[in-house]
Amino acid sequence: MLRNLLKTDRLRRILMVASRRARAIGNQCFEAGCTQAELRGISLLKGWLSPEQLTQYESYRYFDVIGGQSGKRYRIRYGAGMNIFEIDSRGRRLAGLCFVPSETLVAGDVMLAQKIALETDEWSALAVARRFAPIWH
Repeated sequence: MLRNLLKTDRLRRILMVASRRARAIGNQCFEAGCTQAELRGISLLKGWLSPEQLTQYESYRYFDVIGGQSGKRYRIRYGAGMNIFEIDSRGRRLAGLCFVPSETLVAGDVMLAQKIALETDEWSALAVARRFAPIWH
């Protein structure tokens, strides 16, 4: 019994390490196709993410934000538009939201602006946001 448990635990650790390495390789391949400006934007964004958000972003290329005034949860996906979703406690999409800076910026910079807006002045961000059907692209 103990032997099987040790084998199972060892297998679990091996799979976790392999999974982390696969994600890291995927992120390197993704970032290899980016311009220098995009890489700087992603780097700046990562510096502003909490440890939980950074883990989420590196695993899935999105992270969750809690609205500073309502406490609602939003998911910001990698992208420069139509990349925000209000989500419920089970992670289901309730509404799609789109608001971006008036200047053209790379995705990492846009995502950072969206994060800061939702966390610090959620009502103003929502006042200018356009809603769309929450469907996967």
